Amino acid sequence: MAEAVIVGSGSQTREIANDAGSMGQLKLDPARQLIGAQCSGALLLAKLGLLARIPACTDLITKPWVQEAGVAVLDQPFFAQGNIATAGGCLASQYLAAWIIARSEGQEAARSALHYVAPVGEKDEYVDRVLGNIGRYLP
Repeated sequence: MAEAVIVGSGSQTREIANDAGSMGQLKLDPARQLIGAQCSGALLLAKLGLLARIPACTDLITKPWVQEAGVAVLDQPFFAQGNIATAGGCLASQYLAAWIIARSEGQEAARSALHYVAPVGEKDEYVDRVLGNIGRYLP
């Protein structure tokens, strides 16, 4: 079993969410795994019942579908509760990656990884912005 899983987004996510066969293959365990979803990946987590008591972040196109699944959608790029996190927007993947690194390896490892990939001339601002968005969701 993977220690961490990120459920991505795609143009056929809604079809997958409504396909019992495909959904039945997804075996996720938030008690033993860090689970993140980006954009329409939040719809899959909602359909799996993993967001029953957790609000989510998602993209604007997927928002009404996630709401139809009974999940409150936040107007922010990242949210996490326990071992489940969601991020809204294609460029919000950095928040999921940093959250998983920080949860698995520590905040200094996340800071180092972010600094490495940050645009030249924006490194400090980039790292501070990402860590500022995920920091309140870290234990």
